Amino acid sequence: MPPISRRGFLAASAAFGAAALGGGLTACSSSSHSTTPGTKSITHWDWFVSQEPWLKNEIALFEKANPKIRIKRTVQVSDKYPDLINLAFRGGDAPDFYQIPSTPGFPDQVAQGWLDPLDSYATANWQARFPQGSFFNGVNMAEGKVYSAPFGGTAPWLQLYIHNGLFKQAGITNPDGSVKIPRTWDDVTLAAEAITAKSGGKAHGIGFGNAQNATLTWWIELFVRGAGSPAGYGTDGPDYRVGKWTFGSDRNYADFLSLLLEWKKKGYIYPSAMSIGDEQARAFFERGKFGITVGGVWNQPTWAEHHFSDYSLTTLPSPTATPQAYFYYAPGGRLFGIAKGTGVSDEAWAWFDHLHSPEAGRRWVESGQGLSVFPEANAAAKITSPQFQAYVDTRKYALPWPVPAIRNPAVSQVVMPAVKPDLPDVVAGLYTGQLKDMGAALTALEDRRNKALADGVKQAQAKGAKVSLTDYVFKDWDPTKPYQNTSA
Repeated sequence: MPPISRRGFLAASAAFGAAALGGGLTACSSSSHSTTPGTKSITHWDWFVSQEPWLKNEIALFEKANPKIRIKRTVQVSDKYPDLINLAFRGGDAPDFYQIPSTPGFPDQVAQGWLDPLDSYATANWQARFPQGSFFNGVNMAEGKVYSAPFGGTAPWLQLYIHNGLFKQAGITNPDGSVKIPRTWDDVTLAAEAITAKSGGKAHGIGFGNAQNATLTWWIELFVRGAGSPAGYGTDGPDYRVGKWTFGSDRNYADFLSLLLEWKKKGYIYPSAMSIGDEQARAFFERGKFGITVGGVWNQPTWAEHHFSDYSLTTLPSPTATPQAYFYYAPGGRLFGIAKGTGVSDEAWAWFDHLHSPEAGRRWVESGQGLSVFPEANAAAKITSPQFQAYVDTRKYALPWPVPAIRNPAVSQVVMPAVKPDLPDVVAGLYTGQLKDMGAALTALEDRRNKALADGVKQAQAKGAKVSLTDYVFKDWDPTKPYQNTSA
């Protein structure tokens, strides 16, 4: 689902993005109870942690309705998942059913024969349960065949979380005594300064856990979007207005990173932020060790489980009062897939069908994990948490953006090689001081990313694909409005 990094997760799944979805720390297996003769097992991989209670409940419901099928689930470490699933396929030990990783790219996974086409199951009648415009080449289809399906609904995959108790202690309140929510970069700075100064050394204004080398990029993405930079890292797309990444040429990146380093210099940031993980940071925020953090809706179920509700949220803090760019998603989406060559196709499809039902979607919403792709599931869900309702209310800041593969399906044949060092490495280097020249570092990163895209296009052209870099340019895109994707 992060973003599905968490992000996402559900990233592509309407940006499950990410990040899309909640991150994981563990690598463990859960196997169902004893089996009876004739029972078939499905090996299932994902990286869900905070989503685990929902998934365990779905497994229990599915197995009760299908007593001859067992789900053998393995939870993998989120930041290692792409490598682990790659090794599993290369070693001939792939799971039957798996959460689709962000890398290699979806078209590459199809080309390598990882994913089983689902057309014999995902009939037109089955697809009709989803909102119109849910299946596209390059998103969940390739060359007209269906390989996955949308899961999550659309809302910003990152939020700014505010510890109410620390804000009140620091006097950051409205005349009625309610917490004053920071809306701008200056608001965040002033709040961080006040919390750090007035806590007597017991708390810091800002905190995060970057041990997995991911969360600093969340801060960048949340803040530069508000400043008007629509390119994505978690959702992994260039600035489609120009068809390029702009880390070095768009001053919003340097402006925010300079602000981040100023926060660090002044002691506003929790000192161990680079050595603790996101799960620890989430716990420390709950305990009041810092007043502001960035994360996704996946934070909320864990806090609810701990009976912690003294927090608020917002999204897209910007230099001005009004955000200049939003969060974006590809129409359609993808989260899970079935491995090609599995010996339990029918059973794996039954599990796939169960997870992509409006009923499972409603339970997803009610458990506070996010929105469902099914509007009826969102409408029927009983939401009791004001914080989750606040997240739902941010839906207006998530818009569809251009998808090159919809305009030109041949774009699906472009495989962009991995970039190293990438944004997480560069920002960590700048934060720790290992990189001194911010401008040079960001420009070099921009060049690496754009070269990787150009190389991918050249390789696709060499194989006969009719693609070019102009396929990534959408001069008619206004980042403040929904983009209507159409075929050329």
